[in-house]
Amino acid sequence: MSTTDRQQTAAAESAAAEPPDTGTGDERHRLTSLGGLAALSLDAMASVAYGPEAIVLVLAAAGSYGLGFTLPVTGAIAVLLAVLVASYRQVIAAFPDGGGSYAVAKAHLGRRTALTAAASLVIDYILNVAVSVTAGVAALTSAFPGLYGERVWLCLGVLALVTAVNMRGIAESARWFMAPTAVFVLSILTIVAAGLFRGAPASTEAAAGHASALAGNATTVGAVLLLKAFASGCSALTGVEAIANAVPSFRTPGVRRAQRTEVALGALLGVMLIGLAVLIGRFHLQPVEGVTVLAQLADASLGHGFGFYLVQFSTVILLALAANTSFGGLPVLLHLLARDNHLPHVFALRADRQVHRHGVLFLAAVSAALLVASGGDVNSLVPLFAIGVFVGFTICQVGMVRHWMRARCEGWRAKAVLNGFGALLTGIATLVVAGTKFTEGAWGICLALPLLVLLFELIHRAYARIGGNLGLGRIPGPLTPQHSLVVVPVHVITRLTRDALSAALSLGDEVQAVTVVHTAPDAEDRQAAETLRRDWELWQPGVPLVEVPDGYRRLGQPLAAYVNRLAAENAYDRITVLIPEAEPRRLWQRALQNQRGAVIDRALRRHTDAVVCRLRLRM
Repeated sequence: MSTTDRQQTAAAESAAAEPPDTGTGDERHRLTSLGGLAALSLDAMASVAYGPEAIVLVLAAAGSYGLGFTLPVTGAIAVLLAVLVASYRQVIAAFPDGGGSYAVAKAHLGRRTALTAAASLVIDYILNVAVSVTAGVAALTSAFPGLYGERVWLCLGVLALVTAVNMRGIAESARWFMAPTAVFVLSILTIVAAGLFRGAPASTEAAAGHASALAGNATTVGAVLLLKAFASGCSALTGVEAIANAVPSFRTPGVRRAQRTEVALGALLGVMLIGLAVLIGRFHLQPVEGVTVLAQLADASLGHGFGFYLVQFSTVILLALAANTSFGGLPVLLHLLARDNHLPHVFALRADRQVHRHGVLFLAAVSAALLVASGGDVNSLVPLFAIGVFVGFTICQVGMVRHWMRARCEGWRAKAVLNGFGALLTGIATLVVAGTKFTEGAWGICLALPLLVLLFELIHRAYARIGGNLGLGRIPGPLTPQHSLVVVPVHVITRLTRDALSAALSLGDEVQAVTVVHTAPDAEDRQAAETLRRDWELWQPGVPLVEVPDGYRRLGQPLAAYVNRLAAENAYDRITVLIPEAEPRRLWQRALQNQRGAVIDRALRRHTDAVVCRLRLRM
């Protein structure tokens, strides 16, 4: 067993043996197993609303004969789901710090492959937000057509709600979304249970008067059509990886809670998918224009009453809130990328309540731009969906095969075979999805992946150069005293001037007060300069006042030129400019300031190598 694998095994054992949850401190802002289902599984749960329909719409091209393959195709997807759940359960144990496919690839397949996995997940998470929100709003505008013209604003409103909840922490979002999740899951299970006891549909009112989308009957179904149906139905598997990406968000013992959540998600999703597929065949349902397959199933099992409308309402809510899966997984992934110097370090910061605030805001901003660009149209986004996540699935499975081959722990052969089989299935699904949807917009994803990887590489190189310049990882040389000068810009004598000069005397060997004197023939300017000169002589602070002339009524450029002249004389090892500023007590009062400090700061940073400090005095 290699050193890396020993470390990962030890980490997994340590994580699995974490002390019991006390429910105090930061633990209150982390997830329980049930909370994990509500916060991280909404995407996968909501996929039962469109996964079976995606299969039926493809098979409808072969007529009623083609619809007979709905259950076998769904069965194949359920097998893939079981393989993925078993695999990600192993990933959670082996990589308790989260990261999913990115962490697996980083450990076993190299940095470039890991970045490809990360890029695919970033794209998928962003698209998941856009698709989920637009799908929920589309269901709402189907019930209330008058709102169709306001769909973009509705999408942005839902996005703002989900973002606001997640800014309060992932545990808070779990509490908010637990009830809608429970209602939806119980509704689907009720549809399945009630439908199995019916010999005929209770009602067909939902589909009445709508044109059928069924093609003419066929006597055979080709392999290509079955593969397309399988690939379309695989959209129901998006979100399975989110729990493995967000293991650190769970309460201790985090590994065990995350594994239980992953298994519960797989079991619920598998039962719902298979159950709905059985009912589609039992009631001989056909796709019709303007009515979803799930709506027809609810009508057939529960009748066109309260139960039917409850299912529709819960579907609208859950589809809109399924974006929460991305808000739980992507910020953690961005945190890991930033920690590895592939993204700006601001994404590695964590606020109170265990919130990766910058990751949440980044996801909200990019998703909002995508919603506006698409006009809130779900059909323009669906062709792009699921490709990224299946690339991540495949990379993760291949990486876990290498993990077991290196670890060679008890039962490693069976585990490697399981992951190898999963890699084969997800690899085929990736090729089929990309091939069938390439002309529909998937080419954009194929182009975005390498560009995003390139961006990660460029950021990493920039941090490497910064680290080299700073001497990170090396023991610095001996300390040497430096002859330093502190320059304090002034234009009038106040208490702020006194505090700034006092601070400057403690920072440098020499201190100069510098003021810009306008040489233009203006009586007001001359009087201001003479007043400052007179008051300085009366005050006698022991610091020389240097007048810098300028004929163009500028402020920042003359100071920058003066500092550069001082630097050219090589009389000082370091020059520091200390800019005194008053900081108002109230935010609105900042608009009353003249912004002199900002002007000087910008000019000095742009045109000099001096150290620039801004000393703020709270009013």
